[in-house]
Amino acid sequence: MTVPDFETIMLPLLSKLGDGDEHTLRELIDSLSLEFKLSESDRKRLLPSGRQPAFDNRVGWARVYLNKAGLLESTGRARFRITQRGSSVLQGKPVGIDKEFLRQFREFKEFEKAVSPQPKAIKAQDDAIRTPDETLEKTYKNLREELAQDLLERIRKSPPWFFEQLVIDLLLAMGYGGSREDVVQAMGHTGDEGIDGIIKEDKLGLDIVCVQAKRWIPNVGRDKVSEFGGSLDTKKASKGVMLTTSRFTDEAKDYVSRSTKQIVLVDGHRLADLMIDHDVGVSTVHTYTIKRVDEDYFTGE
Repeated sequence: MTVPDFETIMLPLLSKLGDGDEHTLRELIDSLSLEFKLSESDRKRLLPSGRQPAFDNRVGWARVYLNKAGLLESTGRARFRITQRGSSVLQGKPVGIDKEFLRQFREFKEFEKAVSPQPKAIKAQDDAIRTPDETLEKTYKNLREELAQDLLERIRKSPPWFFEQLVIDLLLAMGYGGSREDVVQAMGHTGDEGIDGIIKEDKLGLDIVCVQAKRWIPNVGRDKVSEFGGSLDTKKASKGVMLTTSRFTDEAKDYVSRSTKQIVLVDGHRLADLMIDHDVGVSTVHTYTIKRVDEDYFTGE
């Protein structure tokens, strides 16, 4: 069973409130997960942000939409019960409840108009059943992927010295190497037995990491990675990082998984992600703060 969308959840959620008692959100999430026969992996599936289980988020938004339509009411922190209107809806034995069904209620139409005042273009079916959180995160993910692709294209068109400078900036931003002078000197041994540089793993220099950074055009195979692994022995090192703007073959990844040395492979996509995460070559355009109602403030608990 896959995780149901929030519209599919609305009728079962309202039905569980049909007894007229007060219920907690956590109680209903657990109960609904059993009704939908969700597996443990389904329950643990997270939103793209990794901050909340997708099912919990969808139950939460199903509750919000039913509340905005006046079918249930909040009674305290994450607590609510069905309203008279909600009971009347259940008595009508609806086949299902979705946003179109809720538009019969004035309060819900006003809510929709407030959060989306401008006409929308026709959306794909899957867009229509996402929660607002999921829509926001998908938009963020798409923007991030476009940014990562743009970064890679620019790196590939840049001269070799620029890529070396980029790697230095990234390593510094990630906390390696101590001072900038230390990293520049450490990365100044291009072609030294298959190693482009040796940097400190931390600012105290408690361990060293060998680095190889190349703008390979074809995918990097096992032979290149194994050569790098052998080069670590000449430096009496056990840790290494290979960075490339292309990809690593499955054979190369298999070699690393079996090696006794700690070798990290950073392909083009991961390189771009690290640049974004550590603000290398990118700048912040807008920052949006997402806020929710503080239930404690209104309940006095």
